[in-house]
Amino acid sequence: MSEVVLVTGGSGYIAGWCIAELLRGGYEVRTTIRDEAKKRAVLDAVSSVVDPAGRLGFATADLTADEGWDAAVKGVDRVLHVASPLGLAAPGAPDAVIAPARDGALRVLRAATGAGVRRVVMTSAANAASPSSYATEGVTDETLWTDPDDPTLIPYRRAKTLAERAAWDFMAGHTGPTELTTVLPGAVFGPVLTTATTGSVGIVARMVSGAMAGIPRIGLEIVDVRDLVDVHVRAMTAPEAAGQRFLATGEFTWMSEMARVLRDGLGADGRRVPTRQIPDFAVRLAARFRDPSLREITPALGRRNRHSTEKARRVLGWQPRPARETVLDCARSLIEHGAVQRSA
Repeated sequence: MSEVVLVTGGSGYIAGWCIAELLRGGYEVRTTIRDEAKKRAVLDAVSSVVDPAGRLGFATADLTADEGWDAAVKGVDRVLHVASPLGLAAPGAPDAVIAPARDGALRVLRAATGAGVRRVVMTSAANAASPSSYATEGVTDETLWTDPDDPTLIPYRRAKTLAERAAWDFMAGHTGPTELTTVLPGAVFGPVLTTATTGSVGIVARMVSGAMAGIPRIGLEIVDVRDLVDVHVRAMTAPEAAGQRFLATGEFTWMSEMARVLRDGLGADGRRVPTRQIPDFAVRLAARFRDPSLREITPALGRRNRHSTEKARRVLGWQPRPARETVLDCARSLIEHGAVQRSA
């Protein structure tokens, strides 16, 4: 009898690929959705790459509420907790993203430990293992923790750090059989299963569609969603992964380099990709006076710190693909799914 794996947030970008890969691997999969209306969309997305063949089940549970989690983990062997109720925080209300991320992780862990789940793999973020200053030079690894008390941190970074900290603190007081592993990805790109939830992939869509007027001076450690799922599954099964953090970042790539890859690699479909780099001061002015959503990215302007994935490669045998392949596969998938119109 195959193992049962619970994937949280089945309608999400990463979760959809996790479900598909687990089904390919012969696992029985259960996934959480916030309401029954999302079931059809998840089935359609996953079925586009693999036949669920009666091995995909659903449980209704929300990370912001206690109800449903005990039923979700009943009979489950392992959990991939990839869902996180994160978005942009409203000005002056940072707890709007911090509390749900932290409390949601704890809900999953309480239910999992209560059910005797063997291992929980939780998706954190590379910026939970980063120096406070994005501009700091150098390479850091999993031994570094972002300081959540730094007043300059944007709510997203603080939320991810506090959620992972809370998870490890909870497990430190747990004496049962359940093990915890965390995976800390960089910027996740790659092909999409559906355009309903695309996460960070929206950046590529905006570049290819010409909706982005220029390119900010931001560098991303690009990891392919397929490689991110691979490291989750490896972390879920490898005995030596128990109790460990694993960075899962990719090549450090400036957005201007992404633009060149898209223009050169997409042919006619890349002609609308902008090439003009926007000065840092112009981005900061726009964030202050015209577009408040840009405030989340201004601390990353000129960011040069990088992360080491030596641990994931050594312990798990993980090998991510080149960023160029990921970016182009992402763009082609968005065009194929109609998220970006082909150039005339």
